[in-house]
Amino acid sequence: MDIKLIIAIIRRHKLEAVEQKLKETGVERINVTKVKGYGEYHDFFAQDWMVEEVRLEIFTRNNAVEKIAATIMDAAHTGLPGDGVVAVVPVEKFFLIRTRAEATPEEFWPRSSS
Repeated sequence: MDIKLIIAIIRRHKLEAVEQKLKETGVERINVTKVKGYGEYHDFFAQDWMVEEVRLEIFTRNNAVEKIAATIMDAAHTGLPGDGVVAVVPVEKFFLIRTRAEATPEEFWPRSSS
């Protein structure tokens, strides 16, 4: 399967900049979810230490992973603890609900030539 899933957790206030850069890079599909958690950075002043962040999920072809990950990191970077993470996960199978069938990258990205 020539598809990967990029998952990024970033600061909420960096979302607009990341979205804009991803659009400029040609990313056509993205899912964004509000999440809470803590890792490198804790909010010691909150009762539960949780920090509100956003989670991005992008399905993409193998050959676009490095460019998309670099774009996210460049746009989300502040240099401070808690900037976030980017993970790349292999996709074993990929189905389109509309067709109820396993999809190829060409079916998911018909306008993409690469």
